[in-house]
Amino acid sequence: MLGTFQQSHLRIELEAPHTVIRDSLLHSEKLRQWLPTQRLSPGLPEQLNPGVIFTSWIGPVAIQHQVEVAESYGLRLLLSQGIDGYHEWCWGEGWVQSRLEGVSMLPLNMGQTLSLLRLREFIATHRG
Repeated sequence: MLGTFQQSHLRIELEAPHTVIRDSLLHSEKLRQWLPTQRLSPGLPEQLNPGVIFTSWIGPVAIQHQVEVAESYGLRLLLSQGIDGYHEWCWGEGWVQSRLEGVSMLPLNMGQTLSLLRLREFIATHRG
């Protein structure tokens, strides 16, 4: 894999219970709503579960995701192709934390920051 090893750990506060955060991260239809700049492969199950494999595209760059862990308070995705590494999410009452490590030509910290800001905006406007 060409690129550089990058790591980024971010945590933000959200005015939402853990169940809303969990559903926004584990339900594929909600993922599509708050990640509009990424195309997700068709045919995703309603909820992400261990073993599910899907692809997202950021422009022409494909990133394959394999769900390793999908629980009430955490999600871990193994990444390949455009990013070789992993993306780990943890959450609780009023907060979400994202840890991303991998080798890539993409600016991972910038993309991760934008994703967390989109998630925060999505939750703030769809809390009902």
